[in-house]
Amino acid sequence: MGLLLPLILGFLAAALGAMYLLGVFRQRRPGEPPLDKGLIPWLGHVLEFRRNSLKFLERMKRKHGDVFTVQLGGVYITFLQDPFSFGSLVKESREKLDFRKFAVQLVRKVFGYAALENEHGVLHLSSNKHLKGDGLELMTQAMMGNLQNLMLHDIGSATEQSSWIEDGLFSYSYNIVFRAGYLSLYGNQPPGSGGSEESAKEKDRAESEVLYHEFRKYDQLFPKLAYGVLTPRKRLEAERLMRFFWDKLSVQRMKNKDNISGWVWDIQQGKAELGVTDSMLDRYMFVLLWASQGNTGPSSFWLLLFLMKHPEAMKAVREEVDEVLKEFGQEVRRGGPVIALTRQMLTKTPVLDSAVEETLRLTAAPLLTRAVMEDMAIKMADGRECRVRKGDRVAVFPYVAVHIDPEIHPEPHSFRYDRFLNPDGSKKTDFYKGGRRVKYYNMPWGAGVSMCPGRFFATNELKQFVFLMLVYFEFELKDPEVKIPEIDFTRYGFGSMQPQTDVQFRYRLRY
Repeated sequence: MGLLLPLILGFLAAALGAMYLLGVFRQRRPGEPPLDKGLIPWLGHVLEFRRNSLKFLERMKRKHGDVFTVQLGGVYITFLQDPFSFGSLVKESREKLDFRKFAVQLVRKVFGYAALENEHGVLHLSSNKHLKGDGLELMTQAMMGNLQNLMLHDIGSATEQSSWIEDGLFSYSYNIVFRAGYLSLYGNQPPGSGGSEESAKEKDRAESEVLYHEFRKYDQLFPKLAYGVLTPRKRLEAERLMRFFWDKLSVQRMKNKDNISGWVWDIQQGKAELGVTDSMLDRYMFVLLWASQGNTGPSSFWLLLFLMKHPEAMKAVREEVDEVLKEFGQEVRRGGPVIALTRQMLTKTPVLDSAVEETLRLTAAPLLTRAVMEDMAIKMADGRECRVRKGDRVAVFPYVAVHIDPEIHPEPHSFRYDRFLNPDGSKKTDFYKGGRRVKYYNMPWGAGVSMCPGRFFATNELKQFVFLMLVYFEFELKDPEVKIPEIDFTRYGFGSMQPQTDVQFRYRLRY
């Protein structure tokens, strides 16, 4: 009995500790939002959330209102779904609500990159310099050359030029935009001693094709990798793919490239000066590749699909593109020079801009997350105070709260290419809910400190690709009656959503 009692007490202490870690004893405190832990200790609602985040959050909102706390895999997350209160999350100081802590953990988990404490500013400095404003001029030129290399190289004789080419729209769009973006950021193969420019372009096409297919393999594993639910075999495959990209994007390999973007070059130099090792820089180059190219290709698919399914939208955008080309003294003709699409030309497309924004409203579903650094109260727009605890997280899912809210956006599930246009052709920014103006009416790029620093470059990529498709090609759905495919629900929270199935289309030169 003397030995048994300590064993029993030790077992009870261990059991109580395990129950505490599993969240069994957590109770809602005064001032806190409704708490929904789910039926499974520790896991809580994570299985339902991962299966379909949209339906889960809609169900929680109906049950608890516009603010509630749920348990997801041992983490308590307070979801804030009132669009008038988003400013409390977006503008709060890092000392209380920190985005970087969560981002650092995720990047280490899915890319193997261990960030230093003081290096985050390097990305923003380089992005502000090269991916917006005048800095976009060089990126636009590079993207234009690479897009035309990939899109036009296999157009042969006059007979072939007038023949239809069939492909999957998602496969084609993602392939072209990813490869052109990769080459524009990470550089081109040099002609080499005695080599021709055309042979270098051929090498670019071959290398980027291999990279794209390996990237798609990783991209398909990404959601489960982020949630930590890959099978051992799939985990080994993910690790193989990481090593592949660390090698292909390594600092040493890029020393042999021409036309490396100032964005990538400045980030490499800035991080190296802070003490980041070459091996970690190789890993960070993969982070940048996924962040810059993981969403634009899928978005281009949705935009082209919506245009083909809505003839009035296709007509309006095509007429605008042709008019811009004419205004700048350019034309596409058989045997003529390729067009020189400039950044200035891309600022003259309000109809295309609206169609892009509408596409992102319907298909971009980021999750804005902050780590709670101390016990605090979040002030709601209606005067309530919502208390959250240190160690928890606060999140906003704009897709549910804003993008598909029928009060803010009537007919929220319909594509309306002119939704973001005023009658005079200017950009529409006034949207209302219950008679009150909504500041955050569309949030495909996030908001505040977590807003995508490459959003201007990404928008440019998307517009350049669609612009070229419209001026160079006729394209149509193989089956005009085909339905718009269902969304892959497992990708909610990771940016641009992807379709469950591809859609067949065909294209040929217009001239």
